[in-house]
Amino acid sequence: MDTRRVTLVVLGLMFSSAIVLSQVPSNVEIRNILADRIGDEKAGLAIVVGVIDANGRRVVAYGSLANGDNRRLDGDTVFEIGSMTKVFTSLAMIDMARRGEVAVTDPVAKYLPTSVKVPERNGRKITLADLSTHSSGLPRMPTNFAPKDAANPYVDYTVEQLYDFLSGYKLERDIGSEYEYSNLGAGLLGHALALRAGMSYESLVRSRICDPLGMTDTRMTLTSGMKTRLAVGHNNALTPVANWDIPTLAGAGAFRSTANDMLKFLAAALGFVEAPIAPAMADAVSIRRPGENPETQMAYGWEVRTKDASSIIWKGGATGGYRTYMGYDPKARVGVVVLSNMLRAAMDEIGPHLLNASNPLSKMGPLAHPEITLDPKIFDRYVGTYQFDPNESVTVSRDEGHFYAQLTGQRKLEVFAETNRKFFYKVVDAELEFEVDSRGAATQVTLHQNGRNHIAKRLSEAR
Repeated sequence: MDTRRVTLVVLGLMFSSAIVLSQVPSNVEIRNILADRIGDEKAGLAIVVGVIDANGRRVVAYGSLANGDNRRLDGDTVFEIGSMTKVFTSLAMIDMARRGEVAVTDPVAKYLPTSVKVPERNGRKITLADLSTHSSGLPRMPTNFAPKDAANPYVDYTVEQLYDFLSGYKLERDIGSEYEYSNLGAGLLGHALALRAGMSYESLVRSRICDPLGMTDTRMTLTSGMKTRLAVGHNNALTPVANWDIPTLAGAGAFRSTANDMLKFLAAALGFVEAPIAPAMADAVSIRRPGENPETQMAYGWEVRTKDASSIIWKGGATGGYRTYMGYDPKARVGVVVLSNMLRAAMDEIGPHLLNASNPLSKMGPLAHPEITLDPKIFDRYVGTYQFDPNESVTVSRDEGHFYAQLTGQRKLEVFAETNRKFFYKVVDAELEFEVDSRGAATQVTLHQNGRNHIAKRLSEAR
């Protein structure tokens, strides 16, 4: 899932005039980019890129399924796709709306048990559209999210816990007033739609989207064939990790897929194939709500970034060991999917760069962070609370020889020392760097994540 908050088969479809040449680099150029991102092709790291345009589809792959596994990657290699799942959730919502089963303006409470008290504010109720566009006012994660297994954090979060949280939560801002990325909101949307449809969330997405498009390798539950083609995930320290299971908040990021399947999805979105879901796909990108920044707006499930007089419709994803992207340029009729089995944020740069060369690729440094053993007494100088803004802070703590950081509304995560002042996470691609004064006392911390630097000032004990 997203962690941004501080917190190839030829279609041969012709245009009415000449075939438009792809703006995407050649296969050789793409392979060079992938090799630069990974290095040793047999290190167990994998990237598969799919491209679709008027000339057809192509797949470029680099790496290996796992360390010591020399089988070649291809368009059928399986990856967790994380928050790309949110596009399926919103598309199912639009399809149900077109069938008259729901309305996007319906309050989500309409499709939940009457015992669940969904929070309201100033007479306004949270609608399905609010959940789809991350403007519901719900936080990124519920405050009662406390996984027993950090390697599979969502597996033990229950429907009962979800209902308890909703019934006791008080919204901190007006519904629809501003953007706040919410895995909780997307998961709640998928849950409510499944209840309305009278089937599981996975069955809903399969019946409305995957099966009509022939996406046979897009599933929550891995088939036996998918298991043999699964690329092993790697965390930020490049250590192999377990796959995530997301039963209750499935609509936020539970699906696995392949480049070939996602190219089928993009083919329908771009109009290269006829599909029953195509009208719903068009509706999904017909609206715009405020996004994370002035360049970005929200459609239903998708994000839209406008640059150089063109718009890219896209969605990324990240789980504990994977980072993924799909996007398309509706004007140029070009689409790209990037699937990787490593959490490093540099994977996010590939898709935007392939769609628009003005989006830069950063220079790659060492793939793994060097980890040192730090005297806990040194870390004690950093223990405390640091404030990004009035509503957002990070609390730094130590438990014997383990160091932790906890952002507002999120679970406590362990951090590891790279230097005396710089620490990194293994479960997300982010770093904390402390500043100290002349006496060695910490004054602020900078969170480095997704190419951005978020500075938090240390609060005094009295505050």
